This record gives sequence, structure tokens and C-alpha cells, in this order.
Amino acid sequence: MASDNSRFDMPAEMRAFAEKGLEQAKTAFDAFATAAQQAAAATQTQVMSAQSGARELGQLALRYTERNISSSFEFAHKLMHAKDAGEVAALHTDYVSSQMAALSEQAHELGRRAGKMGAAPTSH
Repeated sequence: MASDNSRFDMPAEMRAFAEKGLEQAKTAFDAFATAAQQAAAATQTQVMSAQSGARELGQLALRYTERNISSSFEFAHKLMHAKDAGEVAALHTDYVSSQMAALSEQAHELGRRAGKMGAAPTSH
């Protein structure tokens, strides 16, 4: 009659070697999994930062656009109340001068912020 002991008898040294190999493989896998999780978290942080920066830049551009449109309406209102051609010319000169200064400042600020976004340090 066959013995109920169907367990494979492995020499102690071979069993110890196999267990050590399994432990090393598990340790290596755990280290890999941890590194992968850290890389995924870092990537997510960078993406969120870029999205946030792009959103802020878009909001700033929208505020500038609203300000410029408001200035245009204000200029149109002043033109409607101008008394003569000389006043129209003076209003136009003032408007163009102030708009050029505002647009230059706005372009500088948008460029500075966009450059800051592109130069954001990455952590490895």
C-alpha cells in the first residue's frame, strides 16, 4: 500500500537555497514595485503642476483680454463725446499709446510666466 505521505522530500540544502532565491525575488519585486509607484506619483505631480500652470496662464490671459476690451469700450465712449477732430486725434493718440504699453507689459508677464512653467525643476 502507498504511503499517505505524498510530500516531496527535498534535501535541506536545496530547500534553503530555493527559499533564499524566493525571498530575494520577492525583495527585488517589492523594490521594483515601490520604484514604479514613486515614478508614477512623480509623473502625476508634474502633470498636475503643468496643468495648474497652464490654467493660471489662461486665466491671466483672459483677465488681460477683459481689461483690453474694457479699455476699448472706454475709448469708444470718450470718442462719442469728443467735441472736435482735435480731441478725437488726442484721444486716439492717448489710447494707442496706453494700449501699446499695456500690451507690451502683458506680453512680458505672460512670457515670463510661461518661461517659468517650462523651466520648472524636475525631481528624480
